[in-house]
Amino acid sequence: MSDSISPCDEHGPAPVLESRPVIVEVRNVNKSYLRGSHIIPVLRDIRLDIREGEFLALMGPSGSGKSTLLNLIAGIDKVDSGSIVIGGVDITALDETELAHWRATHVGFIFQFYNLIPVLTAFENVELPLQLTGLSRAERREHVETALRVVNLANRMDHYPAQLSGGEQQRVAIARAVVTDPTILVADEPTGDLDRASAREIMSLMCRLNRESGKTIIMVTHDPKAAEAAQVIRHLDKGYLNHAHP
Repeated sequence: MSDSISPCDEHGPAPVLESRPVIVEVRNVNKSYLRGSHIIPVLRDIRLDIREGEFLALMGPSGSGKSTLLNLIAGIDKVDSGSIVIGGVDITALDETELAHWRATHVGFIFQFYNLIPVLTAFENVELPLQLTGLSRAERREHVETALRVVNLANRMDHYPAQLSGGEQQRVAIARAVVTDPTILVADEPTGDLDRASAREIMSLMCRLNRESGKTIIMVTHDPKAAEAAQVIRHLDKGYLNHAHP
């Protein structure tokens, strides 16, 4: 397939988002970091709505605040001011314990460098998030096997990360992200460490999760090819958010 054709084309038309409810509401969010004695503003008065089933790409130069915004939405970091409401829950009002429980239930994480545990098999890596749930061992196995089938790695579940290619490791990471059936998937440069063929494979998989499974995906990327998979592209520059469609 030509590299000029979006990997999403094979998964049917993009959903019509206007009729979908807003699932992520970011309102007047500001975030700064202290560097020595200096306060460095990173995000300024950010307002953002993301609809259920939307595939959003966040783009911008290094230092523009893309990963910071992603981490705030994922509940990894805390805002200085403003609010973030996800699925009706104001996560900026949660304490650390409540936030940890919310993350475990509602957020699936996909990282640039996979973050797999080398001494665990693919199956065991995918099972990790389920250890925090009340599922039985048999129920966990069923969920893990389903997630690995979704990423076409059911035949590699007993392999360790070192025995897998980069693309396969990222597919394991995606299986780990979706195994809890989270409210949102957040992906930070998911193709940044992959060759072009593997990157295209990963984006095709993320399109399938979005279009066939209805997953809401928020992705940070520098890669215009990866961004083509998204229905909406937002650009961050010097802490400010601008709007553009793909």
